[in-house]
Amino acid sequence: MFNVTVDPDKCTGDEECVEVCPVDVYEMQDGKSVPVNADECLGCESCLDACEFDAITITEV
Repeated sequence: MFNVTVDPDKCTGDEECVEVCPVDVYEMQDGKSVPVNADECLGCESCLDACEFDAITITEV
């Protein structure tokens, strides 16, 4: 299981993480990415690679 967080101060709302996530962890809300389905995270880190602003943190729990 993984804990997924998005730093709203770093998120620019480019939706790259939303597009690249294979299990739809992210959703755009008020122009920012929000991990609404974090319990679905596979830990593949594709979102980390896609986010050039280092707004996403994934930790294994």
